[in-house]
Amino acid sequence: MSLPPLAALPANLQPSADRALFTFRSALAEHDQAFADWPDERQEAFARVAAASDFVAEQSQRDPAMLLALAASGELERSLASGELRAQVAELLEDCTEEDDLGRRLRRYRNRQQLRIIWRDLTRQADLAETCRDLSDLADASIDLAYHWLYSRHCAQFGTPIGHRSGQPQHLVVLGMGKLGAFELNLSSDIDLIFGYPEGGETEGAKRALDNQEFFTRLGQRLIKALDAITVDGFVFRVDMRLRPYGSSGPLVFSFNALEQYYQDQGRDWERYAMIKARVVGGDQAAGAQLLQMLRPFVYRRYLDFSAIEALRSMKQLIQQEVRRKGMTENVKLGSGGIREVEFIAQAFQLIHGGRDLSLQQRPLLKVLDTLEGQGYLPPPVVAEMKEGYEFLRYTEHALQAIADRQTQMLPDSDLDRARVAFIMGFDDWAAFHERLMHWRGRVEWHFQQVIADPDEEEGGGSEGCIGGEWLPLWEEALDEESACRQLGESGFAEPAVAWRRLTDLRNGPQVRAMQRLGRERLDAFIPRLLNLTAEHRNPDLVLERVLPMVEKVARRSAYLVLLTENPGALQRLIELCGASPWIAEQITRFPLLLDELLNEGRLYRPPLAPELAAELRERLTRIPEDDLEQQMEALRHFKLAHSLRVAASEIAGTLPLMKVSDYLTWLAEAILDQVLALTWRQTVAKYGTPKRADGSLCDPDFVIVGYGKVGGLEFGHGSDLDLVFIHDGDPQAETDGAKPIDGAQFFTRLGQRIIHLLTTQTTSGALYEVDMRLRPSGAAGLLVSSLGAFQRYQENEAWTWEHQALVRARVLVGSPRVASAFEQVRLAVLGRERDLDKLRAEVSEMRAKMRGNLGTRETAAGSGPNAFEAAASFDLKQDAGGIVDIEFMVQYAALAWSRQHPSLVRYTDNIRILDGLEQASLLAGDEVRLLQEAYKAYRSAAHRQALQKQPGVVSGDQFHAERRGVMRIWRELGLN
Repeated sequence: MSLPPLAALPANLQPSADRALFTFRSALAEHDQAFADWPDERQEAFARVAAASDFVAEQSQRDPAMLLALAASGELERSLASGELRAQVAELLEDCTEEDDLGRRLRRYRNRQQLRIIWRDLTRQADLAETCRDLSDLADASIDLAYHWLYSRHCAQFGTPIGHRSGQPQHLVVLGMGKLGAFELNLSSDIDLIFGYPEGGETEGAKRALDNQEFFTRLGQRLIKALDAITVDGFVFRVDMRLRPYGSSGPLVFSFNALEQYYQDQGRDWERYAMIKARVVGGDQAAGAQLLQMLRPFVYRRYLDFSAIEALRSMKQLIQQEVRRKGMTENVKLGSGGIREVEFIAQAFQLIHGGRDLSLQQRPLLKVLDTLEGQGYLPPPVVAEMKEGYEFLRYTEHALQAIADRQTQMLPDSDLDRARVAFIMGFDDWAAFHERLMHWRGRVEWHFQQVIADPDEEEGGGSEGCIGGEWLPLWEEALDEESACRQLGESGFAEPAVAWRRLTDLRNGPQVRAMQRLGRERLDAFIPRLLNLTAEHRNPDLVLERVLPMVEKVARRSAYLVLLTENPGALQRLIELCGASPWIAEQITRFPLLLDELLNEGRLYRPPLAPELAAELRERLTRIPEDDLEQQMEALRHFKLAHSLRVAASEIAGTLPLMKVSDYLTWLAEAILDQVLALTWRQTVAKYGTPKRADGSLCDPDFVIVGYGKVGGLEFGHGSDLDLVFIHDGDPQAETDGAKPIDGAQFFTRLGQRIIHLLTTQTTSGALYEVDMRLRPSGAAGLLVSSLGAFQRYQENEAWTWEHQALVRARVLVGSPRVASAFEQVRLAVLGRERDLDKLRAEVSEMRAKMRGNLGTRETAAGSGPNAFEAAASFDLKQDAGGIVDIEFMVQYAALAWSRQHPSLVRYTDNIRILDGLEQASLLAGDEVRLLQEAYKAYRSAAHRQALQKQPGVVSGDQFHAERRGVMRIWRELGLN
């Protein structure tokens, strides 16, 4: 947001303006002409700024030449370029030789910049972002350049600190916390710092060696003095070191090992909250980056961490108590609906989700809010309102601090300062400003309550008022079994005794008995809520049966219980999905991190399209170090699990029809394979070098992954295997160009092995996919990776008819576009060959008969007669006569038989569009095509439903008689038997 233009100067501020003009002119004396040369608008701006800010009035009186120089430089009317402020400070310190002079120069420069920043802020020439950036840049430059100035002189006095382990010179790392870390300093901020150094050791080059700890402690003290000490010139920045380990009672500086050990063993929740914004602002930037990497696991947990909500709520309660105790309800930062509440909202999401959603691992609050909107955590209207409210509060904070350069967030009680604040904020009077301020504080408080507030508060609190409180006596065994069963029965449980036994088994089970006190409290808060919502479900017995194993699984990691307790909507969705599908219930039980997906209803039931899916995965992986294979594998698996759940949830909710479900699951597999290929290519090239083509040029990557079967035919289902073939077009004999060269054939084989390893390795998040490579040339006896030439020769000279049938559904999923095009040419040439139709019919029929005999149900294995199936007790959707494979075989037969005359038949790999092609070529009647398409979709839809119910693809024999009869009729009419 931007503030309205400054209103007319109120009458009660006019005397301040007149007084400032008079004292400025008096102080100028010999410079009076310079002021007279100012344009009228600048003179008017001075009067208005000085009327609003005592600091500007006093600085212009105390050092009028400073303001004149600022005006002459043009800096009052323009933004500073990136790095310009640091360059000015560096130039200022070039010829500085004395420590006292260092402090004097920094203070005078700070006053000059403070005057410029306030001037530009109050005249609306700078927005909030520029003001905060300039103040943060000023702090960065002051800290870092003062540190380096002091370091060289400190080394000259005490020697250079050397690390015991590395033998290298050591530097201090200065971490900026809070608003400094996020580039959000306000007009009169303290700077919160933490000092660290990489490793222990001693100084070298002086008569008496100092321990590195002592060296950096003394250096840190000198740095604080250079910045913080109040002299006749004021101060540079007030320095607050209380955020360091152990606070004011702890050492001033810590080695990296000591910092890591402290946060690992003793770090508290508020320290995690503070460390979110930590940034290296001075000293050794490279070592500082290593330190932040070491501390990241403390801040961002790899699992969903809803316990952060409780910690933030406790912190807020402590702040509110302090606010009330000190009478600070009028504080725009700490009071209700203040700046801190917006920060808490953003950082709650960061602490909860940031370990897994790396896009949240950033510092500036407004960017975090944008990410929360972009990633679907908060709706756009909520984010827009919070951003506007936050900016209004920050502008108000700046208005309060601009008056006297004091660190205050308290609304004034004097009429003069109230008039100043209203004027700075662009309002005609205090009443109009205060009304708007209270509007924004009310909106911020409301949003804060939605995220941070205790979900029981609005229910009145206490066991009677908490959600599901009527179930608490039952869970805590205050009821005998008869009374408990009666309550369960009256609430809709069909088998109350079974439900009671399940709850009792959970309560007395080893997982719950081993819980710590805090975890048990969380479980006791959760179970009544679960029972309350379960009782409202149409089949509460089934829900309890499926959800309680998940509760037992997460009992020792009770942050997941907090997630569901804090988010009734997520708990409701858990109950609905588990009630609808045991497959989903099992997935969530095995991988509780999927509970995160239940938080956002809009995102859960609207999975992204293929380009968005690929972009999201690519972005996730770019945030992981290239050499961290373990984290890359976990990220891939979590991505697959999360999006598979979203597709299943959408299918159950009816927001995705069958064909789209298969599309999404296929796109998901392709996005994952694309990144797996990219990762394994980088790893293999890093180890062996890049393989070469026949002409000696380097491959890039000249490799494709071909999908067969369901993934090739865009008919992927829940739990489908990947039928893959790997093909390369490099020179098998030419060696790679790396330090450990191997020939091209070996390179691509090892690349293929790495791909399979990444896909199939079991981690804590399971495997990505089961992979079947038996469709490669010569099957299990053949090479893992074929050259394109070898693949072509095999298909032309050695492949069986059934392998050509499989080729109908083959397509390149990911890899080199050039090789993909060449593969497609080979595929079309092989499929379009002239064939003996009688021989083809016989071979297709023979293969189908074998499959029916081996895989179909006994009653219809032979497939004899149009009504042979009617007495069967069951129907295997895939293998029985008249089922899915019959339709697939007819499509494949037609493609092989007629694609020479009608090449468009093999343009697509999915059965539905090939059938469309058969109608367009007048090879099958329209009615027959629609019969086959509708039967095929009906079978696949039933198979999907079975999969979500964790049932095999077999249904009752009294189903699909008309479809089966029609399929078998067309089978015979094609001459197949």
